[in-house]
Amino acid sequence: MYRTLLALAVTAILATGCTSTADLLDTPSIKGTRFKDNDPQDFGRNHPGTHPVHGIDLSKWNGTDIDWQEVKKSGVAFVFIKGTEGKDRIDSAFASHWRAAAAAGIPHSAYHFYYFCSTPEDQADWFIENVPKEANMLPPVLDMEWNHASPTCKLKPDTATVRDVMQRFMDRIEAHYGVRPIIYTSVDFHRDRLVGAFGNHHFWVRSVAAHPGQIYANRKWTFWQYTATGIVPGIKGPTDINVFAGSQKAWRQWLASAGR
Repeated sequence: MYRTLLALAVTAILATGCTSTADLLDTPSIKGTRFKDNDPQDFGRNHPGTHPVHGIDLSKWNGTDIDWQEVKKSGVAFVFIKGTEGKDRIDSAFASHWRAAAAAGIPHSAYHFYYFCSTPEDQADWFIENVPKEANMLPPVLDMEWNHASPTCKLKPDTATVRDVMQRFMDRIEAHYGVRPIIYTSVDFHRDRLVGAFGNHHFWVRSVAAHPGQIYANRKWTFWQYTATGIVPGIKGPTDINVFAGSQKAWRQWLASAGR
């Protein structure tokens, strides 16, 4: 998820996003955002504060010196944790973040950063080997984006290939965890390879300078990553912050069914 660049640069990413929320999600209007931001953006009337349920995503770039009780007290309702990348890399902070989120009682799951130079089966097996099956989990996440900075893999497969490997990875993950994975993506990757695809999956989209509805083509979304420079009590340094598409009631209902 370009966590390295986000953490080191502490700047806003290119504007990205997705469209409207799922039809069944009731979204009440509230003023302001729950968290402060080092680089706040003007999202206009449809700003992230119109969504009451906020969460974060973490990787090694956030460190492990985190006050998880403070994080929970601040209103963080969920956390996505970087787990694996490719067929042989695990985030060095994963185990610490995973245990701590569980101990704090915050719904959590892991995400896998897809690497185009190994097979989806090898990558799914690596994820399964390293990410526990346990209660208090959200569905696992497949992170699909172009990695222009990769020193080892410059492949940019065509649309048919991308969709094929994604399906194979997700089938293997779903068979093991018993739940359909969430797809995380960025605006350029979505535009290039995912428009109109995987309509039966929940999408988590990045859009840090405009509301998703202005950017993603005909895509319903469940989670919106709206900043990489957020300020979250209990965490030192900039943090990715996300919102859930619906109301508190919709969140409770979604959470209750997420593991099935």
